Amino acid sequence: MSLIIAYMGKKGCVMAADKRKIAYFGDREELDVLEGELYGGTIQTDEEFLKRAEELNVAIKITDDASKLLVIGEIIRGEVSSKGTFQTKRRRIYGTTNGYQLVELLGSQTQSRKAGNNGIILFGNKYAKELAQKLLSSKWAPSQNLRKMSEVFEEILSEVSSKTPTVGDSFDIIIKHPTYSETTAQLNLNKTIDHDIKLLVRFRQDLIEKLVQQNLEIEMSYKIIDNGDIGRVVDIDGDKIKVQLNDKTQAVDENWKQKVAPGQIVVMTTESDNVKLKDKVIVKDEDLCLKKDKSPLKCDVILCTL
Repeated sequence: MSLIIAYMGKKGCVMAADKRKIAYFGDREELDVLEGELYGGTIQTDEEFLKRAEELNVAIKITDDASKLLVIGEIIRGEVSSKGTFQTKRRRIYGTTNGYQLVELLGSQTQSRKAGNNGIILFGNKYAKELAQKLLSSKWAPSQNLRKMSEVFEEILSEVSSKTPTVGDSFDIIIKHPTYSETTAQLNLNKTIDHDIKLLVRFRQDLIEKLVQQNLEIEMSYKIIDNGDIGRVVDIDGDKIKVQLNDKTQAVDENWKQKVAPGQIVVMTTESDNVKLKDKVIVKDEDLCLKKDKSPLKCDVILCTL
């Protein structure tokens, strides 16, 4: 969980975010204990976090290279996310001069979308936000320019990171100050957000298709015949022979699409001059050959079981 601090107003937009990402691996009950102590503020340093995780037999992976901010034209997008069992929850803030929108997504489905014109928004866990809010109260002045605001935000992130492992000590800070009225700001925000969510939908669809293909490849790889009967020779024409597959064998292409069903014909090539009708064709130790003398055969399909 990261911490994002965002200012949107007449002067422009400033966003600052740490780059920490934490992954957990372990028993759910032990994870709940660790997260309760972590997000409740009991654990305050990386060393304490690592030690407590070890005590609870929870494996953790901490990285500080995850960019939470993105510039889209004249708009800055900040995002925090959490992965559930089946879906990723995303909270996004899109900000620019005189406008912002808060968007919550489950997967690629919009759960809520709220708009505003100016203010300071904090994204993060409750403890980190409470720390940041106290620091904002003492450091913030409305008269500050955008550059000074960015320096204040960096100071706050640095102080918060020293008091909780949920916030890292590497930061991204972005400033944008286009000339937008409140009306034009929301028009540009709407256009940008609609397009951005469409890209997310397309990305998720592509990802799902890739995962389906990967699962298919894994499943089919177990069906490739490395030892077993294939069928019988039913026709001979020079170095080309026709083999009728048995009722448990199919032929697929490199995309795992069925090209030849059981009982149908696969054309193969041979260098042997001793091929006879009704000769059995087999795969022996991953080599396609005639059963009688192990004469090698070749074909341009993959032979699999059903």
